[in-house]
Amino acid sequence: MTHPVAAAGTRPARGLDAVLGRAVTALRERQLPDGSWQGELESNPSITAEYLLLLRFLGRVDPAREAAAIRWLRGQQAPDGGFAIAPGLDGDVSVTVEVLVAWRACGISADDPQVRRADAFARAHGGVPATRVFTRMWLALAGLWPWDAIPAIPPEWLLYPASWPGSCYDFASWARATLVPLTILRTAQTVFPLDAPGRAELPSGPARPAHGGHLWRGLDRVLRRYGRRPNAGLRERGLAAAEAWILAHQEADGSWAGIQPPWVYGLMALVARGYALDHPVVARGLAALESFGVEDRTGFRLQACISPVWDTALALWGLAEAGLGPDDETVAPGLAWLEAKEIRQRGDWAIRRPRAEPGAWAFELHNDWYPDIDDTAVVLCALSAFGARADDGTRVGAAIARGLGWLAAMQGRDGGFAAFDADNTRRWVEGPPVCDFGEVLDPPSPDVTAHVLEAFCRAGDRRHSTAMARAASWLRRSEEADGAYYGRWGVNYVYGTGAAATAYAARRDPADRLHLDRAAAWLARHQQADGGFGESVRSYEEPRWRGHGPATASQTAWALLGLAHDPRHRVAADAAARWLAEHQEADGAWDEPWFTGTGFPGDFYLNYHLYRLTWPVLALARCQRGPAAGG
Repeated sequence: MTHPVAAAGTRPARGLDAVLGRAVTALRERQLPDGSWQGELESNPSITAEYLLLLRFLGRVDPAREAAAIRWLRGQQAPDGGFAIAPGLDGDVSVTVEVLVAWRACGISADDPQVRRADAFARAHGGVPATRVFTRMWLALAGLWPWDAIPAIPPEWLLYPASWPGSCYDFASWARATLVPLTILRTAQTVFPLDAPGRAELPSGPARPAHGGHLWRGLDRVLRRYGRRPNAGLRERGLAAAEAWILAHQEADGSWAGIQPPWVYGLMALVARGYALDHPVVARGLAALESFGVEDRTGFRLQACISPVWDTALALWGLAEAGLGPDDETVAPGLAWLEAKEIRQRGDWAIRRPRAEPGAWAFELHNDWYPDIDDTAVVLCALSAFGARADDGTRVGAAIARGLGWLAAMQGRDGGFAAFDADNTRRWVEGPPVCDFGEVLDPPSPDVTAHVLEAFCRAGDRRHSTAMARAASWLRRSEEADGAYYGRWGVNYVYGTGAAATAYAARRDPADRLHLDRAAAWLARHQQADGGFGESVRSYEEPRWRGHGPATASQTAWALLGLAHDPRHRVAADAAARWLAEHQEADGAWDEPWFTGTGFPGDFYLNYHLYRLTWPVLALARCQRGPAAGG
């Protein structure tokens, strides 16, 4: 079959060296004074709406900041009147209700045209009863929804030993860190009254079926009855345990887990337990939350998280592939910054891996409790790209050795790798009625496993050959019928398949050959006529979108990385490189309005603003070096 872009030629566009050079210059210019890189991590309007509600709840309103946030939210309303979880999607009733309540709490009239359109959208889509549990929790915190209608989260749960089935450590790290403070807020039935809106004006509609099966709903009824007349001593012990857990897990910068949900709930839970706003723990948390804000001509919005370690590792890896050395004036401070971010303390991961020695990296500036496997793998690839190795006797080599050892220890029983924990796969945790939003488990995924496999290949030594072989075996088993691989943390099959192909190419094992060819063939089949690649976030829920969507720079780069390893796919690789060349902006970067990062498939997506630059630099540099660069 003739490749759809074969007519365009078989070599990259002339001037590809110049394209890469401009991109490298753009990447250099975006380096921060401390040597790191950090792009905005854009998400949906609910994060900023909740920020406005939090400040109203706590009486911390800054009129100028509030006005800027309102201005940004006004610009996010979709044509249908709602607010979406990603560009190009229809409005989402939960996000819309949160924005609507935040606007009214900030004094915007119910007669405001945008408020009326949002209200009409929410009513047409089921109103408050159709929203997720977490939206109704925000309403309950405002006194706009009965706490008794929220699923029970008894604090006695925190008294379970960590090793027992059913402890909080059966939940994914992000779910665990969110649910612990909610045990306090739900039990205390905490209310921070608002002047507006009134409960009567909330958009109503028929109640949707509760999440969970009959057994879980029955257990919830039992726990609610117990909550009306609990054992007083046991309940207080549980509340004290939840409070102690929150205090112990605050990060050095004042955050919790480096992400917005446990952070805002943690602050409110401590206030509910009697902590004043000027208490050092609360004050530090509030101050740090402001550091996640972004303000420009469009207004103010809050990032749900920040990604400096991830961004810096990808930037350095791309610069190494582009030929810059470790002594380069841009690279040297970046490497020093990245090396200093190694985490040497035990976190929650040690509950399941108590004998593992620490030596890992997190996603954020400060997240010592939750370093992650994906970041650690990419950091090791970046460090090794400048020539460091686990057995070279240097300080950096020793850090690589620790990182590889930690990765090997975090391998699951089945050979795969998850994001934060090992063997976090007990499906029962998906059943409770409170778990109706996003992922609450952290099972192994093809994209993370592929990145770890590539790290073992690029930075490792023979000590980890067994872990490498088991990871490769798991990755092969994760291949889908058409040759594609699921992307848990990037959208979606283009991300997972590109990562798998790149890992197989780095390993150079004959056992992987057929799987490598099938992955590359899947990518080539989904290349668009102009050479680009794109995939909509809809692909997580609608199979017809697998590998289809508006072309983006990051997704084209992921596909290019998966194709550049083999001369048999040179036509497709050259066409992808041409697409990047033809769509480069004057400043050396690329425009990318679409969300290509994944938080929770189907529920929460992200736009990494540096993806449009770091991934093309890495892919173009790899393409320029030719097939040998794949190994």
